[in-house]
Amino acid sequence: MHYATVKKIAGWVLWAASWAASAAPFEDSMAQRTLACTGCHGAQGQSGPDGYYPRLAGKPAGYLYNQLRNIQEGRRHYALMEGLLAPLSDAYLHDIAAHFASLEIPYPHPPPSAASADPKVLARGQTLARQGDASLNLPACTQCHGNALMGVQPSTPALLGLPRDYLNAQLGGWQTGQRKAQAPDCMADIARRLSDADVHAVTSWLASQTVPQPSKAAAARPALAAGAKAIVCGSAP
Repeated sequence: MHYATVKKIAGWVLWAASWAASAAPFEDSMAQRTLACTGCHGAQGQSGPDGYYPRLAGKPAGYLYNQLRNIQEGRRHYALMEGLLAPLSDAYLHDIAAHFASLEIPYPHPPPSAASADPKVLARGQTLARQGDASLNLPACTQCHGNALMGVQPSTPALLGLPRDYLNAQLGGWQTGQRKAQAPDCMADIARRLSDADVHAVTSWLASQTVPQPSKAAAARPALAAGAKAIVCGSAP
């Protein structure tokens, strides 16, 4: 790791430790241990103040664990996270994931980044999210992420309640190979079939939707629609 990056990580960790010490008395709990996470991802993991630190609270534990592993093993890249996770055991990653998955924190209302796109753009985004596009071999987002688009247990995350900047960044990461998942990497395959216009449409529509209540992930994927093809994902067997 580059020396400047190491210095940055060390400085951030020291700041986080200092902040944690002044903010609350020490207690041996996962809430205390994960203060370094909530420094960026918001109190109790309810999301950061901008579009690049997503919500952790209430996401499926399997999904959170997979992302921690992906960062630790180099499939996702963010230097600060890589440094923080490098020394942690697999069991501890499971503990972190289980902690944030157990938190029930209300989503903000209205949506975090309500879209003001052209109605035709939003209509196209809704079609992609709920029906897909067979001509482009694009499945509906609901096929894996659930009819409510709030994720599916144990390993598929919600798509609603996320800022459009974050959604764009993740699709772009899959398109360029910056973000990866366990093989077969179904999201990389799907993202690379999306044109720039379709990325704009689907993220605009998703970011404009109000999170439904209840907002928990579904217990199982919906039944496969007529004519739809099953999707095999290494990260969500």
